[in-house]
Amino acid sequence: MPDGMELHPKDIPTALAHLYRGELGRMVAYRGRLDTTTNWAVGTSAALTTFALGQDRVPHGVFPLVLLLDLIFLWMESRRFRFYELSRMRVRLLETGFYGAVLGKDAQEGWQDALWTSLRTPRAPLGLIQAASVRLRRNYLWLLLAVYLGWALKLWPSQGDAAITAAVGPVSGTWILGGAAALLGALVVVSTLYRLPEEE
Repeated sequence: MPDGMELHPKDIPTALAHLYRGELGRMVAYRGRLDTTTNWAVGTSAALTTFALGQDRVPHGVFPLVLLLDLIFLWMESRRFRFYELSRMRVRLLETGFYGAVLGKDAQEGWQDALWTSLRTPRAPLGLIQAASVRLRRNYLWLLLAVYLGWALKLWPSQGDAAITAAVGPVSGTWILGGAAALLGALVVVSTLYRLPEEE
């Protein structure tokens, strides 16, 4: 061992148990951060949608703002989800490898090398787009659809052509509606790009 450190066989289970406890605690902490971000997105969307629908004098331009805020929350949550998945991967390696052997079952092949690689060069097991795909499918796509529904209800009572009433400042309603439709279509596509192994 380097630096004169001696490692006895009996120390290995203790070290792995401490590693498991630490990674499990980190995973729970990131789970809490994910829930906090989702709660902020839901609360903000509900408050602004209720405000916009509850008063006629409030312009429908509130809804593009809600969409922008939700996309920011989605970006934040996707970043956090990547780190959550890193800890969850380590926890699963220990559960299927070390604890599998403890329970007398066939351990996952190569779990020690995979765990060491993750500890030596920490790297999230999925990219930002992949994380966004998972979070969209689980939470944000449904939230955004609710915002779109509220937006449609706001525009519905308006008199005249929707392409005219949907205008926001100097931006024509045609561009607003086209951009909103393109954004929703892009988000639906992103939501289908990646599935976690346990979802397949």
